[in-house]
Amino acid sequence: MKAIYEILNIFRRAKTMNYEKVSPINSNARGIPVPVLKSNESCLSCKSCEQVCPTHSLKIHSKEKMSFDYGACLQCGRCSEVCSDGKIVDSGFVHVYSFDRDSLKVIYTDGIPEEKDENVSDEVKEFQRITKRTGFQYREIAAGGNNTTEAEINASFNALFDSEASKVRVVASPKHADALVYSGPVSQNMEGPLNTAWETMPSPKALIACGTEAVSGGLFKRGKLPKEPDLFIGGDPPRPDVMISAFRYLMGIREFSFRAELTKHVLNLREKK
Repeated sequence: MKAIYEILNIFRRAKTMNYEKVSPINSNARGIPVPVLKSNESCLSCKSCEQVCPTHSLKIHSKEKMSFDYGACLQCGRCSEVCSDGKIVDSGFVHVYSFDRDSLKVIYTDGIPEEKDENVSDEVKEFQRITKRTGFQYREIAAGGNNTTEAEINASFNALFDSEASKVRVVASPKHADALVYSGPVSQNMEGPLNTAWETMPSPKALIACGTEAVSGGLFKRGKLPKEPDLFIGGDPPRPDVMISAFRYLMGIREFSFRAELTKHVLNLREKK
């Protein structure tokens, strides 16, 4: 029987994820919370959602204006659960990453995200020039987190997600790495090792904040970093396909704008309401 399955597998189509067609929305995931308001509709400003947010990433400024820091959002769903009017919903939007930390801080006016151009540093442009064709290798540092991000990184190399097919590989030493991926809020005891790993790496190089704790500290105060990260990946933890898509984005082989895709999705949700 086992031999039959082996023969059948030769003829079956590969089930590896196609990153050329990957969508930022996953209907099976909770994703980030977003306000969904009809025209001329407003939030009642009860602030229940703001009060239950464990990382204080949600602020109600007025009936017409609210803000979300998606770099601090745990995607826990507590704000959507407590919203009695259903004005805040879980969007299923999981591709939360950007070169620009401020791009993840979204102000909504009448339920529409305000526009913002993403800043791309010269360091990122140089990194893209070198890695777009060859890919890159990274060293991962667990900087005081709960190891959930590490579990997702391990999964990113299985047959479904296949990180190496996207030319992204893990190496054992920062001496052989092009990028440094860190998870966790950077505890005091990990500030030194993280900085040492960064200083050991040859240039050009990139620092990647992987997971909400790495981006903002999450429930904790974020520790000292060697420099401002070149790529911020939100999620607690981010999914393997999200991480790989973000890495492809860093290499310049994936076109993506967090603000543009989020606005498109929010407008689509408004039409369906």
